Amino acid sequence: MEKSGNESFPQGWAAVFQGATQLSLDVKGRLVVPTGYREVLLVQAEGRVVVTAHPHRCLLLYPRSHWESIRERIMGYSSLERQTSMLQRLLVGHAKDVEIDASGRLLIAPELRRFAGLDKQVMLVGQGGHFEIWAMDAWEKQVEQIVSLGDNLLPPGMENFSL
Repeated sequence: MEKSGNESFPQGWAAVFQGATQLSLDVKGRLVVPTGYREVLLVQAEGRVVVTAHPHRCLLLYPRSHWESIRERIMGYSSLERQTSMLQRLLVGHAKDVEIDASGRLLIAPELRRFAGLDKQVMLVGQGGHFEIWAMDAWEKQVEQIVSLGDNLLPPGMENFSL
């Protein structure tokens, strides 16, 4: 379903973000969102996104409206349970509201860049309804780990998965 920048997306239509794109952060820590993704984020999320930390030391980038339901779910669990409160601190405590600027850039906060070890080169990796943002060296290590698993890649419950 291709749309030009001037058409609106159908009611209830949700983008599927996929693919890995190498990007550069500028000196202020901004990255230019690739055009196709930018158009979808501008239409579906009015250019409003949330960037937060992930336990694997990458960042998560969600359209704001998608993030709100995730935040509500995680905050619905008791903060008296230690692991839950740690996850709440990581995901919600690091969450930053960001708007895509007129040049199609979004600013990655310094504390989030530091958390994920982001330098000049990063990978933007589509994960369906959101993106992961990886430091280039960490992404390369992830890919190596995945490939090295070979036939042992599939976790329990996915034994019958086929491509």
